[in-house]
Parts: sequence; structure tokens; C-alpha cells
Amino acid sequence: MAFHPRPPYLFGPFIWPFLRVSLCPQRPIPLSIDMSHWPSIAAEKRQRQLKSIPQDWLASPPPDSTLDVTGFPETCGLLNARDIEITNTSTDVLLEKLASGEWTSVDVTTTFYKRAIIAHQLVSDIPTGKVVGPLHGLPISLKDQLCMKGLETTMGYVSWIGQYAEKNAVLVDILLECGAVPFVRTNIPQTLMWGETFSYIFGRTTNPYNRTLTPSGSSGGEGALIALKGSPLGVGSDIGGSIRGPSALCGLYGLRPSYGRVPYCGAVNSVEL
Repeated sequence: MAFHPRPPYLFGPFIWPFLRVSLCPQRPIPLSIDMSHWPSIAAEKRQRQLKSIPQDWLASPPPDSTLDVTGFPETCGLLNARDIEITNTSTDVLLEKLASGEWTSVDVTTTFYKRAIIAHQLVSDIPTGKVVGPLHGLPISLKDQLCMKGLETTMGYVSWIGQYAEKNAVLVDILLECGAVPFVRTNIPQTLMWGETFSYIFGRTTNPYNRTLTPSGSSGGEGALIALKGSPLGVGSDIGGSIRGPSALCGLYGLRPSYGRVPYCGAVNSVEL
């Protein structure tokens, strides 16, 4: 059966309009809360993130004067020839090799984990067997907006740290049923409603083609990660360009389906009517 590891950390670098009537219960919004100690809460969250990264996957990023870092993952020495082959393989071919058993889901997911962690260090401050569904074994990154049971979904809010989801978002369940492997979640701007990608938890995500520039937002973490080939396919959200912007600025293809095409239940948001 397919291997479904939990995402161990949020990557510092498509698909729903988000002003709608809520059909699903969302987390309660506190009317008053003492957040005077928010820096320490955010710092503790970042430390948990860093501790989840394998020490032998830590790289020595190039100096800040190196603006284009898209070639770094393949020259840093952490990826072997097979790692590079896997992460340079198109999604359709990946699915064929996973279905045939030539490559295992564990191997492919682990390889993308490694490249995603390398990518994280560049642009952020901080199985085999019976085929399971059409996305069998495919690693997929998720914007930090889709709830996963037992994990925090902060959406950039320090005040949401420590709130753990009781169940998956519907789209996460669908991806799992299709055999996909949600393996990392990606950085977003606080509130989502911003054309850059910065929060007081995970800091700023930059553009891998020029680290003095933005990958856009709000799905900027997805854009930066996929541009560095740390994920073959990512899920974000878009109402005013939140997929289209990162796709354009990071040299990617993006898809924004029409309203109601992709289930939104279980995705958190700043504005729910």
C-alpha cells in the first residue's frame, strides 16, 4: 500500500476562492488573547521545524550576493545522480515508474524531501505493492492552509500555533485515497491576502531566480519550492492571483479551477462568512 508520512516541517517557500458561505466548522476565533509574548511562541515553532530536519541534509547555502540559486541543489553535493534523476522527472513519468514498481514511493518521497529541505535553506529565513489510485506514491506539497489531522495549520498567525487539526481537509483525504503522499507544507503570508510570502512565524520566502525579489503570494512557498524541483506538484489557493502570480514569477505552469471545482471543506481562512 502507499506510504503516507506526515509532513515534518513547513517549507519556507492552487485553488479555491475564499469568500464564500462556510459549509464546514472552522476553528473558533478568540475575541481577546494576550499575544505580548508572540516572539517566543513563533521562535519555539521554528525550533520544532529545525529539529525535524535531518542533520546530514543541511547544506551551506551560497552567499547572499548569489541571487540565482536554481542550480545549487544539484551542485551542493547532497544529491546523488539518482536523486537528481528522480527530481528532474516529469510527473507523468514519475507516476508510470511508481505504478510499475521501478521506483518505490518511499524512495521518491525521501528524495523529494531531501531536495525540498535544500530548497528551504536557500529561499527561506529560517512503497511498492498494489497500485493505490491514479496518484499512487506521488509526493505532493500543500500550502499551509489545508488541515491535516494532528498537525498545526497556522496560516501565518502566531495565535494559531498550538491548535491541532482533529481531521483532514476533504481535499487531503481525496489525495490520500488517490494514493498521493502529502509530504511537506509551504509558507504563506499571514491572512493569505498579500502578493508576497511573509509571516512572523517562518519569515520571508524569496524567489530562487533572484533572492532579492519575491516569488509572489499567497502561494509563494509552493512557487519557490517547485521552481527548485523540491516537489513535483503542489496545491495552493487562488482568488486574485495567488497561484497565477507565483507561477508567473517562478517560471511555472499553474491551474486555477473554476469556483466549486475543488473541495474547500477543512481549509482554514481569514474570511469565512
